[in-house]
Amino acid sequence: MNDMLKDMTKDIVIELRILNNCLIRIADAVAPQPDGRIFDAGTAFRVYAGNNGFGLRAINKPDPVKFAELRGIDDPAGELRQNTEQFVAGLPCNNALLFGPRGTGKSSAVKACLNEYADKGLRMIEMPRDTLLHIIELAELLKERPERFIIFCDDLSFEEDEKAYRRIKTVLEGGLEARPANMLIYATSNRRHLMPDRTTDTLPVLSEGELHPAETVEEKMSLSDRFGLRLGFLHFDMDTYLDIVFNYVRLRKMRIKKEEIRRGAIQWSLAHGSFSGRTARQFVDDLEGRLKLGK
Repeated sequence: MNDMLKDMTKDIVIELRILNNCLIRIADAVAPQPDGRIFDAGTAFRVYAGNNGFGLRAINKPDPVKFAELRGIDDPAGELRQNTEQFVAGLPCNNALLFGPRGTGKSSAVKACLNEYADKGLRMIEMPRDTLLHIIELAELLKERPERFIIFCDDLSFEEDEKAYRRIKTVLEGGLEARPANMLIYATSNRRHLMPDRTTDTLPVLSEGELHPAETVEEKMSLSDRFGLRLGFLHFDMDTYLDIVFNYVRLRKMRIKKEEIRRGAIQWSLAHGSFSGRTARQFVDDLEGRLKLGK
């Protein structure tokens, strides 16, 4: 009888362990629990939202863009590199907001920082807008790590009723607890102030009944003001656009007549309605593909 009870007890313990492991896996799927050991797996990561939590995934193939590929943004890119060098050296530095028209190299400049300084301990975490509610929890996870992390918020903007922008304001400056010394935020946006500007903001009485429009404007501007480094990117003219095109052609060692490149690049820009760096890269991608295909 005793042996039978022992066997039954043993079986019950095994079944309970199996059940416990299943419950842990279900809980992780429903509310992911980030593990700091993931940072040993690479240099680039992405935050994703779960039910009432967030998780982290390693990016196996980060965008390999280098500063040598970027043209027409020497001043803002230079300031960003300087700030990043101070950061990886453990020196005082600033969170950075890169603003300006689409396709002018804002995101590429940030990603180039990772490729430039990864061997010095820099790591980058892409944080989409829908995960920013968890930025304080992420900061808690990072502060004990030896690496230095840039939180990359690409194409960042907020609507007036969103709560996430208050969380990021707290991490930037304003919270009782200081931002971890090994963490910076680099954000890109088409909007300088990250919040929509409305004509009603300047009226004596706003649509919501606001009697002090100046205070509403101050609230909208306060988020961008907390980025110590604010870098403006400008529209490119045709000469800058062509310079970007020829630079890509040179880096890729493509053999084609200069006049043919120029003519094709201008036609491509007219069809796409833009002299942006993105348009230049897309043209060169198409040109390289056609050349290798033999057409």
